Amino acid sequence: MKSIHASLLSTFIMIIGISAASEVSAQAMVNDESPPQMKVILERVYLDGEISEETVTETIWAAEDFWAKYEEWKLVDMDEGYVVFRQQTDDISPLLKANGYFGITDEGILTIFNGKPQRTNIIQSFFQIDIQKLESNKCEQLKKGIPIMTKDRYIDVLETFKSYSTDEKVLN
Repeated sequence: MKSIHASLLSTFIMIIGISAASEVSAQAMVNDESPPQMKVILERVYLDGEISEETVTETIWAAEDFWAKYEEWKLVDMDEGYVVFRQQTDDISPLLKANGYFGITDEGILTIFNGKPQRTNIIQSFFQIDIQKLESNKCEQLKKGIPIMTKDRYIDVLETFKSYSTDEKVLN
């Protein structure tokens, strides 16, 4: 409960800061000065755990407009001169779409690789697969690499191989 109050208090203080910047912005226009600028960091968190970061500089003309622009984002940090927003994205990352492959390690762990499966290009590991239960064609597919390309393919492959898991624990 204490952390919720602290979080609300810090958010309130941040909003006051942006509002004050907005008032300074209006005053700056009257005095023929430049309005304040804010560095905005946008973090996108994808289903596969990847996080992309984009940095933009915003001119604060009005606090209401600034907050409205990012209403779909969650405020995670703010200090003088910058603000960080985060958004959960219901999709896989651009990296997986472009170059992600499901494969299997020498130890039999279902893994995502950056490119065709090799020991050195592991992105994420999931669970141990019982190779003895695995049909030979599926084992061969995993050794060669299964391109991911879409969210649906990502989910389908995970669901397909989950039934061959020796341990339900996700390794990440």
